[in-house]
Amino acid sequence: MCMSESVSFIAAGALVTSGVFTTWKAYKINIRYLPVAVMPIFAGIQQFMEGHVWMGLTANNPEMVWWAAMGFILFSWLMWPTWIPFSIYFLEPKDSKRKKPLLLFALAGLIFGLTLYVPHLINPDWVKVHISNQSIAYEDTMLLDYIMPRWGTYAIYMVLLITPPMLSSYRHIHWFGLTLIGVIAIVWTFFVYANISFFCLLAGLATMHLAYIIIRNKCGQECKVLFT
Repeated sequence: MCMSESVSFIAAGALVTSGVFTTWKAYKINIRYLPVAVMPIFAGIQQFMEGHVWMGLTANNPEMVWWAAMGFILFSWLMWPTWIPFSIYFLEPKDSKRKKPLLLFALAGLIFGLTLYVPHLINPDWVKVHISNQSIAYEDTMLLDYIMPRWGTYAIYMVLLITPPMLSSYRHIHWFGLTLIGVIAIVWTFFVYANISFFCLLAGLATMHLAYIIIRNKCGQECKVLFT
């Protein structure tokens, strides 16, 4: 998370705690909520990794910075574009015609994420982390930089994140998609100097929208026939 090591760890604890509660509620209400319910936990773990990036930078420990940054971008580039469409796929009714395209989005997210993440394991020097305006900037090289401009990579990434919620059968999941669009707009308007760090922070906070949907059983209230 931006600003400081302590803030990162506080955010991590708050997200994981809320995620555990949301997961428990999902188990009680409907197990189809479970993949969506664990997303605050994942967001918390990601913030925990960024806390260790701060620790490594403060201690001038390149090894800690590298493994913590790799843990952070594991969620950024691989987990989120795969898990978001999969969780919405799992939430869909069994006979929904939207399940197949959602599964295809999950597969595309997995391939895209592996394409971005694996080369960093092979080329550790591609991961360059520094502090910019009291925030962490990840100025890493990406494999797709050799094929397309960076904005093209970001555009594909955003499509993989935003489209699946919009494909959902549930209106409240559509609203979560709009929440992500709002996060993107805020980051690119005000925080482009550390866009990856700020996006993951705000997207992590956006998972609280999902917690609200689950705790209030909004999908079940919205369409009881589909949800039973």
